[in-house]
Amino acid sequence: MKQSHIVSGGVVALEKATLYNRYFRREMWTGEHLQITVMSIPIGGEVGKEIHADLDQILVVEQGTASVFMSREDGELPFIGEAVEGWAILVPAGTYHNILNDGRIPLKMFSVYAPPKHPVGTLQRTKAEADAEENAAE
Repeated sequence: MKQSHIVSGGVVALEKATLYNRYFRREMWTGEHLQITVMSIPIGGEVGKEIHADLDQILVVEQGTASVFMSREDGELPFIGEAVEGWAILVPAGTYHNILNDGRIPLKMFSVYAPPKHPVGTLQRTKAEADAEENAAE
């Protein structure tokens, strides 16, 4: 049985959803305590330096290569390492971070936020669109 939309809970082919996603960020599912989004970062693109003061985040790479930068201090973020297919990037609350696609193909990841961060139905086609939405919300 295929489900086109998860209403409260269920089963989803998350790897497939991640690999077929062509948008910068798309909300897949939001519960009371966590949220899943899928992301596609173009070649040479980045998530952009950010911090989530009160939520933990896990990003799982399904395709491509990610350079990961993190620090508890604001300013220049030091390089932490590379993440490739099947690797997870763990971002504790209160940690500045950025993820850069330094590979030769789009970087495809899914992200788990606990608690949820983005409004239900979030669909941001590009990083510029995501930045504009976040600036308008501030």
